[in-house]
Amino acid sequence: MGLTRGMKRPIEILFKRLSSPVNCGNAYPASNYSHPINGFGIFFTQKYSSEVSASEQMNLIKQLRERTSAPIKEVKSALVACNWDIEAAQKDLRKRGVVLASKKSSRTAAEGLLAWAQNQNKAVIFELNCETDFVARNDIFQYLALSLAKSALLLEGSKRASVAVPVRPECLEVRFEDNFDHPKLTGEKTVQNAITEVAAMMGENIKLGGGFAISAPSYGVLSTYLHTSPKPGLGRIAGLLSLEVEDKDVSLDAVQRVGSELAMHVVAAKPLFLTKEDVSSDALGNERDILRSQAESTGKSQMAIDKMVEGRLRKYFEEVVLMEQKFVVDDTVTIKLLICGVAAMCYYRVDDAVKQSVQGSGSTVKIGNFLRVEVGEGLRRLEAVSGTEPLSRLLLKCMHNSMYVVVVIMEIVKFNCKLFTQLITKFASPEFVLFWAESGLCVL
Repeated sequence: MGLTRGMKRPIEILFKRLSSPVNCGNAYPASNYSHPINGFGIFFTQKYSSEVSASEQMNLIKQLRERTSAPIKEVKSALVACNWDIEAAQKDLRKRGVVLASKKSSRTAAEGLLAWAQNQNKAVIFELNCETDFVARNDIFQYLALSLAKSALLLEGSKRASVAVPVRPECLEVRFEDNFDHPKLTGEKTVQNAITEVAAMMGENIKLGGGFAISAPSYGVLSTYLHTSPKPGLGRIAGLLSLEVEDKDVSLDAVQRVGSELAMHVVAAKPLFLTKEDVSSDALGNERDILRSQAESTGKSQMAIDKMVEGRLRKYFEEVVLMEQKFVVDDTVTIKLLICGVAAMCYYRVDDAVKQSVQGSGSTVKIGNFLRVEVGEGLRRLEAVSGTEPLSRLLLKCMHNSMYVVVVIMEIVKFNCKLFTQLITKFASPEFVLFWAESGLCVL
């Protein structure tokens, strides 16, 4: 008489224990199998586990695959190990995933996406890294990146208008969104658990790359442009800037159109400074020495050399200073002319009523601040310099953009706040020290 289903399970468990390495005998070949079978217990469990039909097995594999997005090989292995119990197999996959994610945490993750989120007070650009662009195109990875950016909006930013501050990954750990409810995820409420779960699904190292937040002006707009965007709010390169308007009677819709074009310009032209006055004396002196050495090699007179240096210095400003650059949409107009109040409004085809209002009031629009961020940029800049190079020279290379100073020093001191504060105070400009102090990330 055949065994009932209720009787099989305890008998199977008994024979599995008998087939453990301690209790089983020598391996022997079975006539109907192409590989050795260890003990009678394994023979018994394999015999009765085959009662799950092939069609049912395929259906269970499909269901578990849809639930977890894990590789088919891992899905089948977990189901076989759990005797085709889908709930137990799902738990087993999660346990395996934690171990797998920890093993891959040392791999380099320089690909990924930038996620953008904005409210009436500020805008945030946050980076989530992975190993390959294939994973960056995955819906679950993109969902996680957007959720992290929305969570970063909950962090307290600077109270000053148009101030940019870095966002450290650790700050998000206790601020994760409550609506993390992707159907293929378990709804983890902490950032690290969610990243571990997604890393286990994708089979790659996934890590937080940090980001920046820029506060809104008292009256004006925050504009963003995302390049290579797979969906709204995501991209590989981001341009973000604030436009401040002095006259509150001016329509912000017209200003927003200017801002969108300027954000695209920031991505394309890669400016390093806002104005010529923002260029640090060290960077300017270094550039002047290089230009003078190049000019002296021509053998011309001192007067000619001085003119050559000044001419090339103007060219340098046109390349790295935003206000001196030519507008990428129309290279007959510089950014300085574009944002000068009436010129900015007249250049864009706004309504006559808006144009007359601007011309009558004589109001001006100015750029409060700007950021340009690219996926993996901090890591590439860190790898590009020699590890034996003096720290002061390393920071001078990154001084063109104050944000890079933050990234490089963070990598060097591993968030040691005391050492970080000493380095920032020594190498950064007074303005940079001021907004870093306001960010509340360390005490100066």
